[in-house]
Amino acid sequence: MITTHPKIVIIGGGAGGLELATQLGHKLGKKKHADILLIDKNRTHIWKPLLHEVATGSIDADLDGVVYSAHAAKHHYNFQLGTFCDLDNTNKTITLSAFNDELGHQILPQRTVHYDYLVIAVGSVSNDFNTPGIKDHCFYLDSNQQAERFQHALLDNFTRLHQDNDPQHTLNVAIVGGGATGVELSAELYHVSELLKLYGLTNMSAKRLHIHLIEAGPRILPALPERIANSAKRELLKLGVNVRENTQVKQATNQGFITKDDEHLDADIMVWAAGVKAPDFIKDLGIFELTRNNQIMVNDYLQSNSDDTIFVLGDCCAFTQKNGKLVPPRAQSAHQMAQCVEKNLIATLRQQPLTGFEYSDHGSLVNLSRYSTVGSLMGNLTSNSFFIEGKIARFMYISLYRMHQRAIHGSAKTFALWISEKVLRVVRPKMKLH
Repeated sequence: MITTHPKIVIIGGGAGGLELATQLGHKLGKKKHADILLIDKNRTHIWKPLLHEVATGSIDADLDGVVYSAHAAKHHYNFQLGTFCDLDNTNKTITLSAFNDELGHQILPQRTVHYDYLVIAVGSVSNDFNTPGIKDHCFYLDSNQQAERFQHALLDNFTRLHQDNDPQHTLNVAIVGGGATGVELSAELYHVSELLKLYGLTNMSAKRLHIHLIEAGPRILPALPERIANSAKRELLKLGVNVRENTQVKQATNQGFITKDDEHLDADIMVWAAGVKAPDFIKDLGIFELTRNNQIMVNDYLQSNSDDTIFVLGDCCAFTQKNGKLVPPRAQSAHQMAQCVEKNLIATLRQQPLTGFEYSDHGSLVNLSRYSTVGSLMGNLTSNSFFIEGKIARFMYISLYRMHQRAIHGSAKTFALWISEKVLRVVRPKMKLH
């Protein structure tokens, strides 16, 4: 039996944090066995693997996002808007910084929140490795706000190019980072450039779009099997993407990138998607044992090595597997970690033994917009993977998002959302035009 009424605070409403808040709300919050509080600096949630589609306008975050406060009311947890800035683990309090509107007017003052158990799920941000000029001249795709800023800049450039009748004038987009984000964004950009013809921008086409995908390593998609990388590269080359492997960027300027070999790559729009790290303020707390990418080291139960009342999950969590490798920062990792933390928090309250975390790699999928999907799936009976592509791979890719929706909405509402999406495709534009 649960004999106490503790307060569980979850910082970060990404895939893992939101799923955890939802499930704890059902199992503890509904029965008043615990107070569940989710804190995030944004009012809405969007599944991070979809941010490249938000950036191109393929999906509208205002329609496809989850409003935390409304979701909390239905799933028996509380939501508080705020940015985590400090932690006092001795007194079990966290500090949220003052919240201002776009004009700088204070909406919420600096606040202190007490917890009995804390879950840190703050995700990751792009790692620019302190490369000169990146912060000043490049777009990042770490958040919905950053993706929307990119989308507005993209629309402005498409409009400018449409008004220019000279077919020799093109839009140059340079993307640094050949991981999943860079690869998927490249394909999605070609897709939306063709859609523009449907909405009056008839002078714009994929032929006037030049994309440079720049990867410092020997191949794109370095974290995935080589067969997937080779298949994705073939598809990108067919589309016209200039795939630049073994190309290291040493500086960004207002005109483009400068490589290690002093080659200048001109670009109208620049995106940095090369590597991730946990936010720098984690290091500034001076409490946790960290990796070089600021990830928090945890034990077998996903408790921080510094404090067993603090759990960590998602991209900011450094869990070492039996093979000595860290669990990769993927949506499936966050999903599995959220399930483990849920079990262990409930077991802690019931004074029962905790369950050790074991990561199961279910494979990897890369979605090249409407052109192709490639990936590998892990077999259930063996540790071997098998390669898939085309419609089957596309179906599996979409299924991952449906699994996330099911975890936060339940089966019935997920089915209803699927139906509503089908209906909305008939009445709303195929891309966001504002």
